[in-house]
Amino acid sequence: MPTFSYVNDIYFGLGTSQKVLEVVAESGCAKPLLVTDQGLSGSGLVERLALDELPKFDGVRTNPTEAQVSDGLAIYRKEKCDGIVAVGGGSSIDLAKCLGILVNHSEPLEQYAILNAGQARIIEAVPPIVAVSTTAGSGSEVGKAALATMGSGDKLGFLSPKLLPTAAVCDPDLTVSMPPGLTAGTGLDAISHCVETFCSTRYNPVADAIALDGLARGCGAIERAVKDGTDREARQEMMLCSLQGGMAFPKSLGAVHSLSHPLGGFAEKQLHHGTLNGLFLPIVLRFNMEFCREKVARMAECLGLDCGDDLPSFFEGLNRKLGLPGSLGEMGVKAEDLEPLAEKAMMDHCSATNPRLLTERDLRELYHAAL
Repeated sequence: MPTFSYVNDIYFGLGTSQKVLEVVAESGCAKPLLVTDQGLSGSGLVERLALDELPKFDGVRTNPTEAQVSDGLAIYRKEKCDGIVAVGGGSSIDLAKCLGILVNHSEPLEQYAILNAGQARIIEAVPPIVAVSTTAGSGSEVGKAALATMGSGDKLGFLSPKLLPTAAVCDPDLTVSMPPGLTAGTGLDAISHCVETFCSTRYNPVADAIALDGLARGCGAIERAVKDGTDREARQEMMLCSLQGGMAFPKSLGAVHSLSHPLGGFAEKQLHHGTLNGLFLPIVLRFNMEFCREKVARMAECLGLDCGDDLPSFFEGLNRKLGLPGSLGEMGVKAEDLEPLAEKAMMDHCSATNPRLLTERDLRELYHAAL
């Protein structure tokens, strides 16, 4: 039975981040742990948000790992914290969610992954999480899912209503300092969520409507946001696109994400998830075209294109305009790196809802098409 659920508080708008402490107090936290990365920790933002008195874990990296979750958990317990404030992009917010799981559940983290039917094991409370977004891409601040890379190198997904942040603070002003490359990569992450959600095989017309609107906003603003980071109207539109993608993608995703997730497990390469999504998006759209032609036509229409067949080329052109890589090779990936990945992509939780039935051979060919 389809279930539609959108239940956390979203504080959206320019300047809303100045009220983070009020939001934290309303969430019921007396001593939350601040989860962020070293770049933000040293940028002065923590002080501007008046969060510098909180216990802090600033060891978040791109594509958070099980080890980082354990390190953060140790500080949480040592400081006797009762909640989490995650400041950053999807990596910080996802790490906060995974840490939250382990506050009242035993390790290892892997047992709670979707792949291991772990949702049924997340039965105890997760502490309040206040998510403060500094990028516009992942949508994790309004989502019930998280991603983390295990010690084995496998990047796994976690899903539970308990992982939905208590509150999300979405201030476009916090994204103004993002460099062009990160703006482009995170923006394509948000846009890919809207596209894949809309094409997913699951039934959720509410998510479809949100995704289509988010797609139009994101594609209409991303070039402006990349060209001029101080364009606050463009930044606001991109943050809305990110929010809408995050609200919609619990409907489920597809092969773009199935292909991206295993590559995110390459710790030594630190491949950006959104940039990978942008690369795979036109390739997967062509692969899926005959199995979701009506939906592709609707997306093309909302972007002002003549027909659905133009959509893959539109995204290829968008990637070029934004200066994003045109191949995996440009990102440092070699053919031999891809050998073990098709099997992992086939097992990924997003593969089951791709509009075209996937095989391991299909996924292998899609990887090589991206080289």
